[in-house]
Amino acid sequence: MTDTSRASGCPVSHHDYTLQRPLFETYELLDAEREQGPFLLNDARPRPFWMITEYEHVLEALQMPDVFSNDVTSALNPGRTTDLLPQHLNPPQHTAMRRVLNRWFAPAAVRRLEPLVLRRCVELIEELRPQGGCDLVADFAIRFPTDLFLATLNLPVSDGGTFLKHVENVFTGFRGQQLEQAAASTQWFRGYFDQAVADREREPRDTETDFISRLLVSQLGGEPIPRDDVITICYTAMLAGLDTTRSALGYIFHHLARDPGLRHRLTAQPELWPRAVEEFVRLYPLVFTDGRQVTRDIDFHGLQLRQGDVVWLGLASANHDPKKFTDPHAFDLEREQLSHHLSFGAGPHRCLGMHLARHELVIAVTEWHKRIPDYELATADQLYERGGQLSIDRLPLRWTV
Repeated sequence: MTDTSRASGCPVSHHDYTLQRPLFETYELLDAEREQGPFLLNDARPRPFWMITEYEHVLEALQMPDVFSNDVTSALNPGRTTDLLPQHLNPPQHTAMRRVLNRWFAPAAVRRLEPLVLRRCVELIEELRPQGGCDLVADFAIRFPTDLFLATLNLPVSDGGTFLKHVENVFTGFRGQQLEQAAASTQWFRGYFDQAVADREREPRDTETDFISRLLVSQLGGEPIPRDDVITICYTAMLAGLDTTRSALGYIFHHLARDPGLRHRLTAQPELWPRAVEEFVRLYPLVFTDGRQVTRDIDFHGLQLRQGDVVWLGLASANHDPKKFTDPHAFDLEREQLSHHLSFGAGPHRCLGMHLARHELVIAVTEWHKRIPDYELATADQLYERGGQLSIDRLPLRWTV
């Protein structure tokens, strides 16, 4: 448990970052807290934690897994309700599992998936285009990555509707709400993936194109991956890929709806979309904070950390740090050192799916703007962002048919 008596002289944050807030208020709070100092103590959650706010310190901590361990991956909810793989592993076990999984998420594997991703993306957009409007979040930003996830794992895309209901329950549970529903949905997912594994045990598929079949013939330390771990890896991949993509697409489309000049430039020069996506991801990171647990007493640039302390690594705060990025709140296609952002983390736990995420986002915005280049916000109401893992709750758009 974090000893709050050590906070003498350290700013204290009372903000609970699991709460829903008006759109962009979370980023404003993070900026204000970074200006208070490089380190803060947050006492808003049942277990207090130390906040690291500046780019250089966050980057350094991400690259020190021997001190900042993945025994905790969320400072907001440090108690582990379910194991995630490989996120909850530390080196050398984490390194070994990443070697098995890296091949599937490498750029070459992502390129192999492109026809599938492109086809499903176009189908969804063409379904929406005649309607003249939609809730971008519910009708596209979560459906696209859900269908893509199922197709990537060679599972029936027709299961997407059922998936969505259980996905919402699980992420509500991550915010400490409706825990019984979240637990029930977690069990549903484990049962679903258990059945998928059983199907492949009876009838093995091509290990070059079927993710689960690949896992079933892979080894760690000379031994097959335990069956329960295969199920957990599938569950983790789902959690890591769906909500983050929804979050990114929501903020990207909100930005573009309010900036027609930028939208028209990118539509006219689609070769700029990859760089635009990189800047959007810096500006609106898919994950705005990482959590870690301290393994031993350490003086971290004047912050006295003790073994067992929980630490918040401020990815979004680092991405907006003016010491690293000039005019950090502006969207700048010509920004130098753009790829230095921390939206995918850094160090050994850098996001396994970052190549797929980038590719998925570029395809989504490119294909959408080929077909629906002009649109606007369809509401003047206050919009809100969900806490815990930032995501716009709804984004009504309209366009001329």
